[in-house]
Amino acid sequence: MKNMSDIIEQYLKQLLEQSGDVVEIKRAHIAEKFDCVPSQLNYVIKTRFTNEHGYAIESKRGGGGYIRITKIESSNQSAFINHLKDMTGSQITQQNAEHIIEGLYQNELITLREKRLLLVTIHRDVLYVDVPYRDHIRANILQNVLTVLQYQ
Repeated sequence: MKNMSDIIEQYLKQLLEQSGDVVEIKRAHIAEKFDCVPSQLNYVIKTRFTNEHGYAIESKRGGGGYIRITKIESSNQSAFINHLKDMTGSQITQQNAEHIIEGLYQNELITLREKRLLLVTIHRDVLYVDVPYRDHIRANILQNVLTVLQYQ
């Protein structure tokens, strides 16, 4: 059984598909449609429509406010991977690395098996060194994986 976050995510992705990769929504309207609090929508957008997942978010607060979700063009695989490489930088947290790996999976650039292998590889329990070094090692691993994917 799907939870409310999954249902909202699926709905927003359908809207994106139908509208050509850009959708503008009103928070209150979506919250009313799914009979949930607006913060539930914020949670879904903040965790499932991130840059790492291949989305750009723009929002305007107030009475005429909106949230605009734009799917970053992933049909140009090289440009999308460059975007992820830029986001990775020279150090990256485990959470952000996990988002990037999930984005690779969602955009069908890696298989479920590869996703699971990468998640284990970059995990803090495997990279058992102090934080600044761990984030550098994780970024180095991810940068090299992205380079391999880019030139497949």
